[in-house]
Amino acid sequence: SRRGYVQVLVSPQKMAFANAQRLPSVRGPASTRGLVRGCMQHASRLRVLRVDAVAAQATAKLIDGKKIAGEIRAEIALEVAALKAKTGKVPGLAVVLVGMRKDSETYVRSKKKGSTEVGFESFGTELPEDASEEDVLKVVAAYNADPAVHGVLVQLPLPKHINESVVLDAISIEKDVDGFHPQNIGSLAMRGRKPKFVSCTPKGCIELLERSGVTIAGKRAVVVGRSNIVGLPAALLLQNKDATVTMVHSRTPNAQQIAAEADILIAACGRAEYVTGDWIKPGAAVIDVGINAVPDSTKKTGYRLVGDVNFEQAVAKAGCITPVPGGVGPMTIAMLLQNTLEGFKAGL
Repeated sequence: SRRGYVQVLVSPQKMAFANAQRLPSVRGPASTRGLVRGCMQHASRLRVLRVDAVAAQATAKLIDGKKIAGEIRAEIALEVAALKAKTGKVPGLAVVLVGMRKDSETYVRSKKKGSTEVGFESFGTELPEDASEEDVLKVVAAYNADPAVHGVLVQLPLPKHINESVVLDAISIEKDVDGFHPQNIGSLAMRGRKPKFVSCTPKGCIELLERSGVTIAGKRAVVVGRSNIVGLPAALLLQNKDATVTMVHSRTPNAQQIAAEADILIAACGRAEYVTGDWIKPGAAVIDVGINAVPDSTKKTGYRLVGDVNFEQAVAKAGCITPVPGGVGPMTIAMLLQNTLEGFKAGL
Protein backbone atom coordinates (compact mmCIF):
# COMPACT_ATOMS: atom_id res chain seq x y z
CA SER A 1 0.00 0.00 0.00
CA ARG A 2 1.02 3.67 -0.07
CA ARG A 3 2.29 3.40 3.50
CA GLY A 4 4.31 0.25 2.91
CA TYR A 5 1.83 -2.14 4.60
CA VAL A 6 0.89 -5.61 3.42
CA GLN A 7 -2.25 -7.46 4.50
CA VAL A 8 -1.35 -10.93 5.83
CA LEU A 9 -4.06 -13.55 5.64
CA VAL A 10 -4.31 -17.09 7.00
CA SER A 11 -5.46 -18.60 3.70
CA PRO A 12 -6.64 -17.49 0.25
CA GLN A 13 -10.27 -18.08 1.26
CA LYS A 14 -9.88 -15.62 4.12
CA MET A 15 -9.25 -12.90 1.56
CA ALA A 16 -12.97 -12.50 1.11
CA PHE A 17 -13.30 -11.34 4.70
CA ALA A 18 -10.69 -8.58 4.26
CA ASN A 19 -13.21 -5.79 3.91
CA ALA A 20 -15.34 -6.98 6.80
CA GLN A 21 -12.69 -7.69 9.42
CA ARG A 22 -9.59 -5.87 10.68
CA LEU A 23 -6.84 -8.39 10.12
CA PRO A 24 -3.29 -7.99 11.52
CA SER A 25 -0.99 -5.92 9.31
CA VAL A 26 2.77 -5.94 9.08
CA ARG A 27 4.84 -2.77 8.69
CA GLY A 28 8.00 -3.28 6.71
CA PRO A 29 10.62 -1.33 4.77
CA ALA A 30 9.68 -0.07 1.36
CA SER A 31 12.04 -2.44 -0.43
CA THR A 32 10.81 -5.86 -1.45
CA ARG A 33 13.54 -7.59 0.54
CA GLY A 34 12.66 -5.68 3.67
CA LEU A 35 8.97 -6.28 3.21
CA VAL A 36 9.44 -10.01 2.87
CA ARG A 37 11.74 -10.07 5.91
CA GLY A 38 9.13 -8.15 7.92
CA CYS A 39 6.44 -10.67 6.97
CA MET A 40 8.66 -13.61 7.92
CA GLN A 41 9.30 -12.15 11.36
CA HIS A 42 5.57 -12.16 12.05
CA ALA A 43 4.77 -15.50 10.40
CA SER A 44 4.94 -17.53 13.60
CA ARG A 45 2.55 -15.24 15.47
CA LEU A 46 0.03 -14.99 12.64
CA ARG A 47 0.31 -18.59 11.42
CA VAL A 48 0.74 -17.33 7.88
CA LEU A 49 0.31 -19.92 5.14
CA ARG A 50 0.94 -17.57 2.26
CA VAL A 51 1.30 -13.89 1.47
CA ASP A 52 -0.32 -12.86 -1.77
CA ALA A 53 -0.55 -9.42 -3.31
CA VAL A 54 -4.09 -10.23 -4.41
CA ALA A 55 -5.10 -10.54 -0.78
CA ALA A 56 -4.84 -6.82 -0.12
CA GLN A 57 -7.16 -6.12 -3.05
CA ALA A 58 -9.82 -8.73 -2.31
CA THR A 59 -13.34 -7.39 -2.68
CA ALA A 60 -15.64 -10.40 -2.99
CA LYS A 61 -18.04 -11.44 -0.27
CA LEU A 62 -17.60 -15.09 0.67
CA ILE A 63 -20.73 -17.22 0.22
CA ASP A 64 -20.48 -19.62 3.13
CA GLY A 65 -22.10 -22.81 1.85
CA LYS A 66 -21.38 -24.70 5.05
CA LYS A 67 -23.24 -22.11 7.13
CA ILE A 68 -26.20 -21.89 4.75
CA ALA A 69 -26.43 -25.69 4.50
CA GLY A 70 -26.44 -25.87 8.31
CA GLU A 71 -29.34 -23.42 8.44
CA ILE A 72 -31.29 -25.51 5.93
CA ARG A 73 -30.62 -28.72 7.86
CA ALA A 74 -31.85 -27.06 11.04
CA GLU A 75 -35.04 -25.98 9.25
CA ILE A 76 -35.55 -29.54 7.97
CA ALA A 77 -34.99 -31.05 11.43
CA LEU A 78 -37.60 -28.74 12.97
CA GLU A 79 -40.14 -29.61 10.30
CA VAL A 80 -39.46 -33.34 10.60
CA ALA A 81 -39.96 -33.16 14.38
CA ALA A 82 -43.27 -31.35 13.90
CA LEU A 83 -44.46 -33.86 11.29
CA LYS A 84 -43.46 -36.78 13.50
CA ALA A 85 -45.45 -35.33 16.39
CA LYS A 86 -48.44 -34.91 14.10
CA THR A 87 -48.34 -38.14 12.04
CA GLY A 88 -46.03 -40.50 13.95
CA LYS A 89 -44.01 -40.92 10.76
CA VAL A 90 -40.69 -39.61 9.43
CA PRO A 91 -39.12 -39.44 5.95
CA GLY A 92 -37.03 -42.42 4.85
CA LEU A 93 -33.98 -42.18 2.58
CA ALA A 94 -32.41 -45.25 0.95
CA VAL A 95 -28.91 -45.20 -0.51
CA VAL A 96 -27.56 -47.96 -2.78
CA LEU A 97 -23.80 -48.38 -3.14
CA VAL A 98 -22.22 -50.73 -5.66
CA GLY A 99 -18.49 -51.45 -5.30
CA MET A 100 -15.79 -50.18 -2.96
CA ARG A 101 -14.74 -46.79 -4.36
CA LYS A 102 -13.34 -44.75 -1.47
CA ASP A 103 -14.88 -41.48 -2.65
CA SER A 104 -18.30 -43.09 -3.10
CA GLU A 105 -18.09 -44.68 0.35
CA THR A 106 -17.29 -41.25 1.83
CA TYR A 107 -20.24 -39.63 0.06
CA VAL A 108 -22.60 -42.38 1.18
CA ARG A 109 -21.49 -42.06 4.81
CA SER A 110 -22.09 -38.31 4.66
CA LYS A 111 -25.57 -38.79 3.24
CA LYS A 112 -26.51 -41.38 5.85
CA LYS A 113 -25.12 -39.21 8.64
CA GLY A 114 -27.01 -36.16 7.40
CA SER A 115 -30.18 -38.20 7.08
CA THR A 116 -29.99 -39.39 10.68
CA GLU A 117 -29.12 -35.95 12.05
CA VAL A 118 -32.33 -34.37 10.72
CA GLY A 119 -34.50 -37.19 12.03
CA PHE A 120 -34.95 -39.32 8.90
CA GLU A 121 -34.99 -43.09 8.89
CA SER A 122 -31.90 -44.21 7.00
CA PHE A 123 -31.82 -47.28 4.73
CA GLY A 124 -28.84 -48.63 2.84
CA THR A 125 -27.73 -51.51 0.64
CA GLU A 126 -24.12 -52.23 -0.32
CA LEU A 127 -23.44 -54.54 -3.23
CA PRO A 128 -20.07 -55.93 -4.39
CA GLU A 129 -18.22 -54.55 -7.39
CA ASP A 130 -19.20 -57.58 -9.49
CA ALA A 131 -22.93 -57.32 -8.72
CA SER A 132 -25.02 -57.69 -11.84
CA GLU A 133 -27.30 -55.03 -13.26
CA GLU A 134 -30.21 -57.30 -12.36
CA ASP A 135 -29.05 -57.37 -8.72
CA VAL A 136 -29.06 -53.58 -8.58
CA LEU A 137 -32.47 -53.34 -10.24
CA LYS A 138 -33.93 -55.77 -7.69
CA VAL A 139 -32.72 -53.57 -4.82
CA VAL A 140 -34.16 -50.47 -6.48
CA ALA A 141 -37.50 -52.23 -7.07
CA ALA A 142 -37.68 -53.26 -3.41
CA TYR A 143 -37.12 -49.67 -2.24
CA ASN A 144 -39.63 -48.39 -4.79
CA ALA A 145 -42.25 -50.66 -3.21
CA ASP A 146 -41.39 -49.86 0.42
CA PRO A 147 -43.82 -47.26 1.85
CA ALA A 148 -41.29 -46.30 4.56
CA VAL A 149 -38.86 -45.11 1.88
CA HIS A 150 -39.54 -41.70 0.34
CA GLY A 151 -36.29 -41.21 -1.49
CA VAL A 152 -34.04 -43.64 -3.39
CA LEU A 153 -30.50 -42.74 -4.37
CA VAL A 154 -28.06 -44.90 -6.32
CA GLN A 155 -24.52 -43.63 -5.76
CA LEU A 156 -22.70 -42.85 -9.00
CA PRO A 157 -20.55 -43.83 -10.75
CA LEU A 158 -21.59 -47.45 -11.12
CA PRO A 159 -19.18 -50.19 -12.29
CA LYS A 160 -18.66 -50.11 -16.05
CA HIS A 161 -20.62 -53.31 -16.69
CA ILE A 162 -23.81 -51.70 -15.34
CA ASN A 163 -25.85 -49.32 -17.49
CA GLU A 164 -26.37 -46.22 -15.35
CA SER A 165 -29.26 -44.98 -17.50
CA VAL A 166 -31.18 -48.23 -17.03
CA VAL A 167 -30.70 -48.11 -13.26
CA LEU A 168 -31.61 -44.44 -12.87
CA ASP A 169 -34.69 -44.85 -15.06
CA ALA A 170 -35.81 -47.71 -12.80
CA ILE A 171 -36.08 -45.45 -9.75
CA SER A 172 -39.68 -44.42 -9.17
CA ILE A 173 -40.17 -40.81 -10.19
CA GLU A 174 -42.00 -40.36 -6.88
CA LYS A 175 -38.73 -41.23 -5.08
CA ASP A 176 -36.15 -39.79 -7.49
CA VAL A 177 -34.67 -37.39 -4.90
CA ASP A 178 -31.46 -37.04 -6.96
CA GLY A 179 -33.58 -35.51 -9.73
CA PHE A 180 -31.93 -37.57 -12.47
CA HIS A 181 -35.04 -39.22 -13.93
CA PRO A 182 -35.68 -38.14 -17.56
CA GLN A 183 -39.20 -37.03 -16.63
CA ASN A 184 -37.86 -34.72 -13.95
CA ILE A 185 -35.26 -33.22 -16.30
CA GLY A 186 -37.87 -32.96 -19.06
CA SER A 187 -40.37 -31.19 -16.80
CA LEU A 188 -37.65 -28.77 -15.71
CA ALA A 189 -37.05 -27.88 -19.37
CA MET A 190 -40.70 -27.20 -20.20
CA ARG A 191 -42.49 -23.98 -19.35
CA GLY A 192 -45.58 -24.57 -17.25
CA ARG A 193 -44.31 -27.90 -15.94
CA LYS A 194 -42.90 -28.56 -12.49
CA PRO A 195 -40.57 -31.48 -11.82
CA LYS A 196 -41.23 -33.58 -8.75
CA PHE A 197 -37.55 -33.19 -7.84
CA VAL A 198 -34.68 -31.01 -9.02
CA SER A 199 -31.08 -32.24 -9.16
CA CYS A 200 -29.45 -31.51 -5.81
CA THR A 201 -26.25 -29.71 -6.79
CA PRO A 202 -27.78 -27.20 -9.23
CA LYS A 203 -30.68 -26.68 -6.83
CA GLY A 204 -28.11 -25.89 -4.15
CA CYS A 205 -26.44 -23.35 -6.44
CA ILE A 206 -29.69 -21.42 -6.83
CA GLU A 207 -30.36 -21.62 -3.10
CA LEU A 208 -26.91 -20.14 -2.41
CA LEU A 209 -27.59 -17.24 -4.75
CA GLU A 210 -31.03 -16.49 -3.36
CA ARG A 211 -30.05 -16.78 0.30
CA SER A 212 -27.10 -14.48 -0.39
CA GLY A 213 -29.39 -11.79 -1.78
CA VAL A 214 -28.32 -12.16 -5.43
CA THR A 215 -31.00 -11.06 -7.89
CA ILE A 216 -31.41 -13.58 -10.71
CA ALA A 217 -34.33 -12.21 -12.76
CA GLY A 218 -33.21 -10.00 -15.61
CA LYS A 219 -29.54 -10.84 -15.14
CA ARG A 220 -27.17 -12.41 -17.62
CA ALA A 221 -25.97 -15.82 -16.46
CA VAL A 222 -23.31 -18.12 -17.89
CA VAL A 223 -22.88 -21.79 -17.00
CA VAL A 224 -19.48 -23.31 -17.76
CA GLY A 225 -20.11 -27.00 -18.47
CA ARG A 226 -23.06 -28.92 -19.86
CA SER A 227 -23.32 -32.16 -17.86
CA ASN A 228 -26.70 -33.75 -17.21
CA ILE A 229 -25.98 -33.69 -13.47
CA VAL A 230 -25.04 -30.01 -13.02
CA GLY A 231 -24.56 -27.84 -16.11
CA LEU A 232 -27.81 -28.51 -17.94
CA PRO A 233 -30.18 -28.39 -14.95
CA ALA A 234 -28.37 -25.33 -13.57
CA ALA A 235 -28.96 -23.50 -16.85
CA LEU A 236 -32.62 -24.53 -16.87
CA LEU A 237 -33.12 -23.40 -13.26
CA LEU A 238 -31.57 -20.00 -14.01
CA GLN A 239 -33.77 -19.65 -17.07
CA ASN A 240 -36.84 -20.52 -15.00
CA LYS A 241 -35.79 -17.72 -12.62
CA ASP A 242 -35.92 -15.31 -15.61
CA ALA A 243 -32.18 -14.96 -16.21
CA THR A 244 -30.82 -14.79 -19.74
CA VAL A 245 -28.65 -17.88 -19.88
CA THR A 246 -25.70 -19.00 -22.00
CA MET A 247 -23.94 -22.34 -21.66
CA VAL A 248 -20.29 -22.55 -22.65
CA HIS A 249 -18.32 -25.76 -23.06
CA SER A 250 -15.27 -27.29 -24.69
CA ARG A 251 -16.51 -26.49 -28.20
CA THR A 252 -17.56 -22.90 -27.49
CA PRO A 253 -15.42 -20.29 -29.29
CA ASN A 254 -14.57 -17.20 -27.23
CA ALA A 255 -15.86 -18.78 -24.02
CA GLN A 256 -13.84 -16.34 -21.92
CA GLN A 257 -15.35 -13.29 -23.59
CA ILE A 258 -18.86 -14.69 -23.13
CA ALA A 259 -18.27 -15.49 -19.47
CA ALA A 260 -16.83 -12.03 -18.81
CA GLU A 261 -20.23 -10.51 -19.59
CA ALA A 262 -22.07 -12.60 -16.98
CA ASP A 263 -23.65 -11.14 -13.87
CA ILE A 264 -23.88 -14.71 -12.55
CA LEU A 265 -21.27 -17.35 -13.37
CA ILE A 266 -21.63 -21.02 -12.45
CA ALA A 267 -18.49 -23.06 -13.11
CA ALA A 268 -19.06 -26.80 -13.45
CA CYS A 269 -16.56 -28.03 -16.02
CA GLY A 270 -14.48 -30.37 -13.86
CA ARG A 271 -11.12 -28.73 -14.68
CA ALA A 272 -8.98 -27.39 -11.87
CA GLU A 273 -8.85 -23.57 -11.77
CA TYR A 274 -9.88 -23.38 -15.42
CA VAL A 275 -11.88 -20.19 -14.96
CA THR A 276 -9.35 -17.43 -14.39
CA GLY A 277 -9.78 -13.82 -13.36
CA ASP A 278 -10.27 -12.55 -16.92
CA TRP A 279 -13.44 -14.67 -17.11
CA ILE A 280 -15.04 -12.68 -14.29
CA LYS A 281 -17.10 -9.57 -14.76
CA PRO A 282 -16.40 -7.07 -11.96
CA GLY A 283 -19.02 -7.53 -9.25
CA ALA A 284 -20.33 -10.84 -10.62
CA ALA A 285 -21.71 -13.62 -8.44
CA VAL A 286 -19.51 -16.71 -8.88
CA ILE A 287 -20.61 -20.21 -7.91
CA ASP A 288 -17.81 -22.77 -8.13
CA VAL A 289 -19.16 -26.32 -8.35
CA GLY A 290 -15.83 -28.00 -9.04
CA ILE A 291 -13.74 -29.94 -6.57
CA ASN A 292 -10.36 -31.08 -7.84
CA ALA A 293 -7.25 -32.44 -6.15
CA VAL A 294 -3.99 -30.77 -7.20
CA PRO A 295 -0.49 -31.70 -5.98
CA ASP A 296 0.72 -29.76 -2.94
CA SER A 297 3.84 -30.93 -1.12
CA THR A 298 3.04 -28.72 1.89
CA LYS A 299 0.01 -30.85 2.73
CA LYS A 300 0.17 -34.13 4.62
CA THR A 301 -2.03 -35.71 1.97
CA GLY A 302 0.23 -34.46 -0.81
CA TYR A 303 -2.61 -32.54 -2.43
CA ARG A 304 -5.06 -29.73 -1.84
CA LEU A 305 -8.60 -29.20 -3.08
CA VAL A 306 -9.42 -26.45 -5.55
CA GLY A 307 -12.44 -25.58 -7.62
CA ASP A 308 -12.97 -24.98 -11.31
CA VAL A 309 -12.34 -21.28 -10.61
CA ASN A 310 -8.98 -19.75 -9.78
CA PHE A 311 -10.10 -18.39 -6.41
CA GLU A 312 -7.24 -15.96 -5.85
CA GLN A 313 -7.81 -14.25 -9.19
CA ALA A 314 -11.60 -14.33 -9.05
CA VAL A 315 -11.94 -13.00 -5.50
CA ALA A 316 -10.33 -9.71 -6.54
CA LYS A 317 -13.05 -9.09 -9.16
CA ALA A 318 -16.22 -10.90 -8.11
CA GLY A 319 -18.95 -9.38 -5.97
CA CYS A 320 -19.47 -12.67 -4.16
CA ILE A 321 -17.99 -16.14 -4.55
CA THR A 322 -18.16 -19.66 -3.10
CA PRO A 323 -14.95 -21.19 -1.72
CA VAL A 324 -13.73 -24.74 -2.31
CA PRO A 325 -14.21 -26.60 -0.09
CA GLY A 326 -17.07 -25.18 1.95
CA GLY A 327 -19.20 -23.73 -0.82
CA VAL A 328 -21.43 -25.85 -3.03
CA GLY A 329 -20.44 -29.23 -1.53
CA PRO A 330 -22.39 -28.98 1.75
CA MET A 331 -25.43 -27.74 -0.18
CA THR A 332 -25.72 -30.90 -2.26
CA ILE A 333 -26.54 -33.08 0.75
CA ALA A 334 -28.79 -30.36 2.23
CA MET A 335 -30.81 -30.33 -1.00
CA LEU A 336 -30.97 -34.13 -1.00
CA LEU A 337 -32.52 -34.00 2.47
CA GLN A 338 -34.88 -31.23 1.38
CA ASN A 339 -36.01 -33.28 -1.64
CA THR A 340 -36.63 -36.32 0.57
CA LEU A 341 -38.74 -34.24 2.94
CA GLU A 342 -40.75 -32.91 0.01
CA GLY A 343 -41.33 -36.47 -1.21
CA PHE A 344 -42.50 -37.49 2.25
CA LYS A 345 -44.96 -34.58 2.48
CA ALA A 346 -46.32 -35.32 -1.00
CA GLY A 347 -47.33 -38.79 0.20
CA LEU A 348 -49.18 -37.68 3.32
